[in-house]
Amino acid sequence: MRVAEPLAADGALRDTTARFREAMRLIVGNVSVITAGVGEDRSGLVAISMVSLSADPPKVIVCVNRNSSTWPLIDRYRHFGVNALAAHHQEVAERFSGFGGIKGAARYDGADWVKGETGVSLLADASVSLDCRLEEMIDRGSHSIVIGAVASVRIKDAGTALTYWRGGYRGISAA
Repeated sequence: MRVAEPLAADGALRDTTARFREAMRLIVGNVSVITAGVGEDRSGLVAISMVSLSADPPKVIVCVNRNSSTWPLIDRYRHFGVNALAAHHQEVAERFSGFGGIKGAARYDGADWVKGETGVSLLADASVSLDCRLEEMIDRGSHSIVIGAVASVRIKDAGTALTYWRGGYRGISAA
């Protein structure tokens, strides 16, 4: 059996990291905004890598770049929010992606937020919001695998979801 080599569309050999990024863009992921901090000392980011770890007790995993402005807030405040976005939240996703150079607490402008049990900000009309207490951070590569114990769950099923595929945001509908 022949060993497959990493080829670009034009047949040229490709760098593994670039090839990996290209491959990840072909995997559809739900878009979640991860929030951390309180008041003016808060920030957040978009994550496609949020998954359930355990249902009993409820725990989630999210991967956060250690160079992000959000990572030290999760570490300091020992909490974070997971806000699964509906299709109409693309503008929220773009702000939390840092489009236009928007940083820190300014990322929260233009949307309605509520305070979770831990003090973290949760998007009022997110399809799902999870208020999480930090349980553990495991460093791997450029990111930390952040494990959160779910303190509370909010559900506002809009019948749509915002996904990320092929390098862009795309809304999908249950209908």
